[in-house]
Amino acid sequence: MSNRMFGRREMDSWKKAVVAGSIGAATIFFMKRRFPAGVLASGVALAMLAAEYPEKFEKVRQSLPDYFDRSMRVMEMAGRAGQRITDAAGRGGGAGVWDEIGG
Repeated sequence: MSNRMFGRREMDSWKKAVVAGSIGAATIFFMKRRFPAGVLASGVALAMLAAEYPEKFEKVRQSLPDYFDRSMRVMEMAGRAGQRITDAAGRGGGAGVWDEIGG
């Protein structure tokens, strides 16, 4: 049974402990380069949060395509900028290089 505080549902203490422990374990696993274990521990924390706050996770799930589109556009712009810098550096340095790449 969850507590109510100011009209909002508050997570039970044992659930908070599971989420915190999972996040802590995931952090340690990732730092030790044990990526599969880190992903699994992260999944436990996310599953607990999703079970507790399904309406919030539904909003996140619906907005994921927009986040992916934006991140892909940022990556494309970064790739083009890197290519322009590489091309300018290959032609030789000089004052005109910074003007050409917009610096």
